Amino acid sequence: MVRAWYMDSNDADQRLEHHRQPPEFVSLDHLFAVTGVEYFKINHLNYDTDATLKKLREKRGYTYEDEITCSKECLQNYEEKLRNFFTEHLHTDEEIRLVLDGSGYFDVRDKNDEWIRIEVTAGDLIIIPSGIYHRFTLDINNYIKAKRYFIGEPVWLPYNRPADNMECRKHYLKQLQKGFEVLSF
Repeated sequence: MVRAWYMDSNDADQRLEHHRQPPEFVSLDHLFAVTGVEYFKINHLNYDTDATLKKLREKRGYTYEDEITCSKECLQNYEEKLRNFFTEHLHTDEEIRLVLDGSGYFDVRDKNDEWIRIEVTAGDLIIIPSGIYHRFTLDINNYIKAKRYFIGEPVWLPYNRPADNMECRKHYLKQLQKGFEVLSF
């Protein structure tokens, strides 16, 4: 099961989780309310027949998928890619990730611009909304394998902060103000 918590302001080494005090864990409902990030538990061993994933793909229109493995052995320019993933950015489309193996952290900004760290492991699927500032890093295991889902052919460009004048950012902030709609099946 995914865990999420407010982070302290120490960004020294993103792969080492140091706390000056115990983390302030947040519920999935709170995470959704203050960020719009959605979470689903998927049978990662049989994801191709998982009913929840099938419904999500149909309802959201995910028509393209690929797979990424982040590790020193599998990812070309590993250190540079990790630095890029950890640079605060946004996308014009949702970021959908299903963890098949390994683990890592997605950090997202809440409505007060504070970081919430989301720990993901095998079977966790998260949907990060378009226009939210976020970043990704591995944990101390330095390995994650994930499916990525897209609506149509992926155009996967990160826009580093500040990108407040982009339409997707303005739209996200309006959604954040009025509240996000819960997806129902």
